[in-house]
Amino acid sequence: MSKYRDRLQIIADVLSIVSGKARKTRIMYQANLSYRLLCRYLDEVLDAGLVEPEDGDRYVLTTKGKKFLSKHEEYSKRCRSLEEHLNHVNNEKTVLEKMCFNEGKTGRNLSRVDKSGKS
Repeated sequence: MSKYRDRLQIIADVLSIVSGKARKTRIMYQANLSYRLLCRYLDEVLDAGLVEPEDGDRYVLTTKGKKFLSKHEEYSKRCRSLEEHLNHVNNEKTVLEKMCFNEGKTGRNLSRVDKSGKS
């Protein structure tokens, strides 16, 4: 998995924090965002109707925001499952490559040139 979060993951992080009512400072620190990025992502989730302001300085999750979080969790699970499967397939490929190209154990040199001069 990548060490950097993509846009959807940052939005999901913000929404997850907001699900318990939160002020900007709490969102910024818990989502590990600069103030500039916090403002950008807050504007996006507000415009999308995923979050709404409450009591002037707090933010709460809307029904649409809860649905987004649920769908994002399903998406993340599928991605992790696919990544595990891909790792397994790559490990199998490595085993096969070692079986074919491990010249030292067979005692044969696969790069020998035959009598006609072709490899």
